[in-house]
Amino acid sequence: MNQDNKGRLVIISGPSGAGKSTVVGRLLDECGLPLRLSVSATTRTPRPGEVDGVSYFFLTPEEFAKRQAAGDFLESKEVFGLGHWYGTLREQVATGLNQGDWVILEIDVQGALTILENEDFDPITLFIHPGGMDELENRLRSRRTETNEAISARLETAAAEMLYRHRYQFEIINGNVDNAVAEICQILNDQKENYPCSKS
Repeated sequence: MNQDNKGRLVIISGPSGAGKSTVVGRLLDECGLPLRLSVSATTRTPRPGEVDGVSYFFLTPEEFAKRQAAGDFLESKEVFGLGHWYGTLREQVATGLNQGDWVILEIDVQGALTILENEDFDPITLFIHPGGMDELENRLRSRRTETNEAISARLETAAAEMLYRHRYQFEIINGNVDNAVAEICQILNDQKENYPCSKS
């Protein structure tokens, strides 16, 4: 397929509590590009309201390991040491790009760095954070959904992830969701000038 007819890969990373999912959801609804969120696979059990194939592809550990061995993942990792695996399915990304969509990967830093090593892609990379570790801790604690131990683990991971933000093309401080969405949408539209999109 002619490269001009293909979509773009968009990688969005940031620490837990940075508001990535909220921002991505708004982008999908409001930004005037053919954006598609790549659905990740996971071995964890569905939470209330989650739908297989929409929220995630929920796989058994055995199914996940089999697909890993078959090379079905662009990247995969065990998250937060809880025994749950997450991964980006190669087929999900390829299908979207070949249809001219701009495929969003909402993945962690480790996954992003793995994909950046793959010369088949030329992704637009964005790192979202709330502006500092104190604000991040406030957001995580205000959720009141996790133990102090779990929050400490997330903060330790976040501090390590923040060290890699310079590896991304764009750094977005999500102090206000409306502003963050508008800023990212503008960045993507600016990038479109160099990469014509078949569905524009």
